[in-house]
Amino acid sequence: MIKRRYLILLLFPLALISLFVGVGDMTLSGLLAGHAHDWQLFWTSRFPRLMAIVVAGAGLSVCGLIMQSLSRNRFVSPTTAGLYDCARLGVLISIIVLPSASIFMKTGFAILITLMGAMVFMSILATLKHRDTVFVPLVGMIFGSIISAFTTFIALQMDLLQSLAGWLQGDFSTILNGQYELIYLSVPVLVIVYLFANRFVLAGLGEDFATNLGLNYKQTMFVGLALVSIITGVVIVTVGAIPFLGLIVPNLVSMYLGDNIRKTLSHTALLGAILVLLCDVFGRVVIFPYEVSVSLIMGVLGSVIFLWLLLRRYRYA
Repeated sequence: MIKRRYLILLLFPLALISLFVGVGDMTLSGLLAGHAHDWQLFWTSRFPRLMAIVVAGAGLSVCGLIMQSLSRNRFVSPTTAGLYDCARLGVLISIIVLPSASIFMKTGFAILITLMGAMVFMSILATLKHRDTVFVPLVGMIFGSIISAFTTFIALQMDLLQSLAGWLQGDFSTILNGQYELIYLSVPVLVIVYLFANRFVLAGLGEDFATNLGLNYKQTMFVGLALVSIITGVVIVTVGAIPFLGLIVPNLVSMYLGDNIRKTLSHTALLGAILVLLCDVFGRVVIFPYEVSVSLIMGVLGSVIFLWLLLRRYRYA
């Protein structure tokens, strides 16, 4: 079993590497010597980027963990439930309704539409008679494709497709001081997730069983979907979509730690942050001095791991 301290010991050196990898010239000796240029680059770009990576990676991974628990399906996540597409639709609506909307208004619209989309997905899930492990995320991906097609159609009609392009993929290269702080809203939400962890476990056992144990099932489901929507909306508006992260990380953690949310929550958050850090550092050095977006690397890596998980499941079924 991988212990939590090993993940923390891996996270810190990766964070240091992330701070000193980039086109801008910044060195540890320059920081220790108090050079103004090095400290300006540190506070303006490198530190904000690192914090955005860690919070986004941890937040989206935990979102996948909650979605999988509430839906009782190991392959449900914001990616396979269409929540990223709902968040982008929310951003588009904010641009149409309030052209001069602030980043807070865009985030509010993204959270609201994401919550509505999550509730629709769970409602569809409740009506399915055939709830095979692969069939459920397939339904979610179809639902997301419909939302995405509708969003693209409206954006084309309103000549807003270019304005929407920034939220189509995750990219940390534009993260600067004063433009990312909204992502810290995910931190208290993660604390609330930990407090509700046991309730999410009971809700995942089914409505009848949870109600017999005295749990308010519908209220717990709403709280869980609301927390997922807040984190997803904030991350989409701040850095964009990072595919498959919320799907593969909880599955990898469950392979060595089991399915108890309270036990796996910290491991899921740490492993998610580590994985995004690895992808971001790789994207910065693979074609240096240019960058490859995190969403592209995570999409390739995530799809490979997803296929491996599918094959592994059928092999040991």
